[in-house]
Amino acid sequence: MGQLLSNRAGWQGAARLSYGVEAGRCIATQTYTRAPLRVQRSLYPEGDALCHTVLVHTAGGLVGGDSLEIEIDAKPQSQVLITTAAASKVYGSDASLPSAQRIDLTLGPETCLEWMPQETIVFNHAHYRQRLRVNLAPGAIWAGWEITRFGRSARGETFAAGQWRSQIEVWQDQPSGGQPLWLDRQHLSGGSAPLTSLNGLAGHPVVGSFAVVGYRPEPNQIADLRQLWPSDQPGDIGVTRLQTGLLCRYRGPSSQAARRWFVAVWQHLRPHYLGRAAAVSRVWPR
Repeated sequence: MGQLLSNRAGWQGAARLSYGVEAGRCIATQTYTRAPLRVQRSLYPEGDALCHTVLVHTAGGLVGGDSLEIEIDAKPQSQVLITTAAASKVYGSDASLPSAQRIDLTLGPETCLEWMPQETIVFNHAHYRQRLRVNLAPGAIWAGWEITRFGRSARGETFAAGQWRSQIEVWQDQPSGGQPLWLDRQHLSGGSAPLTSLNGLAGHPVVGSFAVVGYRPEPNQIADLRQLWPSDQPGDIGVTRLQTGLLCRYRGPSSQAARRWFVAVWQHLRPHYLGRAAAVSRVWPR
């Protein structure tokens, strides 16, 4: 295990999932879990070639000292969509006992793995660190989003104290070693100036990122994705090209609005990078 999750108290949840193709059907070849994580049975709303998996956090949220480690290995030709059964909650804790999540995704040649969890709600006084690393073999495509709400804003709560750290890394496997394709590190302190700064959250409680890596979009697609955002919707969005992919950003008042836009972007892009229409997971809120 990495240093992020070592020497900690509380729940030490884990999920190790592997996928392969047998007789034209993508199946889960390994589904090891340790509480509070578990996995629902595989779903095939899009046919046998693409496996949907739903991760469940049975404890309802992370408290101080809790940690989760998720490892997913997609063998050659696998097509997998992974989501979560509900929003993740990170409760307040002492700074000396943060909660953490570490995710490692390994994609074999000619695979597609879509990592699309529901949003994370970071409560006031929460201390939380999350790390996501993706390793892409040649011909692999990764699509993933992250939506975070700071404070239970429906109750008038703001993120007045605490720490949030996020680290996302996407690497391309090569004979000479790994090459970074996208590195994204973010840090936010409760009550700090970036919460209200125009260069930060601008007073909004929700931020989100959606990236597709391993697929080169056409220049006109960038403009098309921007047009999918309703002009009368509060909040700000942006779409930029990555080294081998694209990145969408959102900041605004609504995690639902962020998800709706990300889903629209995904539905627009998926026929291009995977050759099939996008089927919305049945567990996502309507």
